[in-house]
Amino acid sequence: MISSPRVGRLLGLNLVIALALMSAGRSATALPPPYDIDPSAEHPRNTEGAFITLRSGRVLFSYSQFTGGQHDHSPSAIAEIYSDDQGKTWSQPRVVVPTGSYQNIMSVSFLRLASGKLARFHAVKRTKWLDCHPVMSLSADEGITWSEPKQVLAAPGYFVLNNDRIIQTSSGRILIPLGYHRSRGTVDDETSWDGRATAMWIYSDDEGATWKEAKSWWGMPVASNSGLQEPGLVQCPDGSLYSWVRTDQGFQYDFRSLDNGLTWSAPAKSSLSSPTSPASIKRLPRSDTLMVVYNDHSGRVPAPEKPNQRAPLVLSFSTDGAKTWGAPQLIEDDLTGWYCYTAIHYTDDAVLLAYVAGDDKLGHLSRLRIRRVPLALLNIPKR
Repeated sequence: MISSPRVGRLLGLNLVIALALMSAGRSATALPPPYDIDPSAEHPRNTEGAFITLRSGRVLFSYSQFTGGQHDHSPSAIAEIYSDDQGKTWSQPRVVVPTGSYQNIMSVSFLRLASGKLARFHAVKRTKWLDCHPVMSLSADEGITWSEPKQVLAAPGYFVLNNDRIIQTSSGRILIPLGYHRSRGTVDDETSWDGRATAMWIYSDDEGATWKEAKSWWGMPVASNSGLQEPGLVQCPDGSLYSWVRTDQGFQYDFRSLDNGLTWSAPAKSSLSSPTSPASIKRLPRSDTLMVVYNDHSGRVPAPEKPNQRAPLVLSFSTDGAKTWGAPQLIEDDLTGWYCYTAIHYTDDAVLLAYVAGDDKLGHLSRLRIRRVPLALLNIPKR
């Protein structure tokens, strides 16, 4: 293990982040410095990933490690680092899933299944613009070995699976939210790819042996260049399911399911004002409270001049199943930064946030940042 990052450049050792507890009016609080993996000539992009805690207490984090470019279709592998002190220090990275014969692999999600096995999901691109599918692997030995990745959706097409997005409900059902992009043509270039996504969900009741599509899928109900992109999922305290997507309408849109993901309500504008940038939501352990991490453009915190800038990065809490959200608390306040694709993971006394933290100089999708935020610094609602 290493006590300070030796990969890339650790920025902001003396940076004081204004963790603005807006409703309580408390003063700014210094956060611990982040762990950064910066771009390099060999790996020009290190980005989105997911955490899992092993039975030993070790925390694994797997992420997309690119070579040859920063585009979503540039060649990449799945790399892994680990922490034996709940995210305070991290190991050197190693590749755990090579690119192989694929155009690209990226966007990891982990699950601890009800059976005790570990499940790892990621997206596989066989072409740049025409073929993208989620795959799943299982481990029965705490991540020492994994089964061969198995494609979970047989239909042809381009299905986007974001990182840290998959859930297993209290019934044992595994649910995957997907953004489907239709093809306009057959030539493997951007002219064949339709950026206007439709939202859909697939599910498995046998730990991934078989999969079915939900009865509902939805398109954007208003004119839009984004459609319903990069959906996420969380189970609410009452057992219902909440799903959300990024859009170009100035807000995240959302859906709800009252039948364990079989059918979904029509997309509606949520209360989360943001650019075309994904939000991340998870429930606090042993709590009915949900936490969201996103780029807040509501005006409650300073906003960038550029309407599509993915800054600032804030977190907020909901005690009513994502119907309303409390005051934003700042995690990254640099309005020239580019913060997105957050993975959320709780330890005994902190939350680990891993996200893209690029900028105009390095490239928007370039740097991976992990922040360990002590829960004691957050204004968590009492329930």
